[in-house]
Amino acid sequence: MAEMTLEGVDARPEDSAFALGRVHSIETMGTVDGPGIRFVVFVQGCPMRCAYCHNPDTWSVNGGTMVTVEHLMDEFQSNHEFYRSGGITVSGGEPLLQPEFLADLFRVMHNNPDGRVHTCLDSCGYAFDPKHPEKFDAVLNETDMVLLDIKHADPVEHKKLTGCDPARILAFGDELARRKIKVVIRHVVVPGITDTAEECEKLGRLIAPWHNVVGLEMLPYHTMGVVKYEQLGIPYKLEGVPQMDTARMPELRNAVMAGMKKRRAELKNAIG
Repeated sequence: MAEMTLEGVDARPEDSAFALGRVHSIETMGTVDGPGIRFVVFVQGCPMRCAYCHNPDTWSVNGGTMVTVEHLMDEFQSNHEFYRSGGITVSGGEPLLQPEFLADLFRVMHNNPDGRVHTCLDSCGYAFDPKHPEKFDAVLNETDMVLLDIKHADPVEHKKLTGCDPARILAFGDELARRKIKVVIRHVVVPGITDTAEECEKLGRLIAPWHNVVGLEMLPYHTMGVVKYEQLGIPYKLEGVPQMDTARMPELRNAVMAGMKKRRAELKNAIG
């Protein structure tokens, strides 16, 4: 992976015990990024270039605003009553590019004087370094759930779709399984790319060894982010691809589950 540097992030100001983070935006009443109503922080910077990304404005490592953990805590506390059955989710961009900031934020949330706050990480996993997993100990020790985005089950097709090899992502999945952190798999279904039963069954086989997976979200491809590409002057790689027919989602979800079941049976038989 080409190194990405977010200037100023993870630094600790003299007047603060916590690292700074580069944040794109905040959503105070999120209902789709983890259980319950959530305070969602979208961080800036991402190493992947997914063809269907609906937040290309989060890619640049130079965008966003430098934010303190204290500021986010104040924002959270102003509506904390709404989050009692939910919590905080950090999405992006790619949060793992800012591990110290993320660890500090989640630690503060776990030690909230009004009660422990559920923490959730929405990640593609590509910023994880399998050669130095210890760099992520602090943040994963404070993470209750991960929404893990798996873009494609085939390595070659994955690179075509995202510009990145999936090896780091799979290593991150293995690390989460080792730690027994609850994982919800997210998978965008794109017409002509990931919308066949065969591809979905491959996905099920891929994630089968991870027994910490507690949920599966099949997300239909949409074109709501295209306007951002036009505004940023970025060519949209999926020009002309129609939005996914949502009526097919149950069928494709069943294919993933079938692939997972088959692979787990194979693994069990192999053990004897």
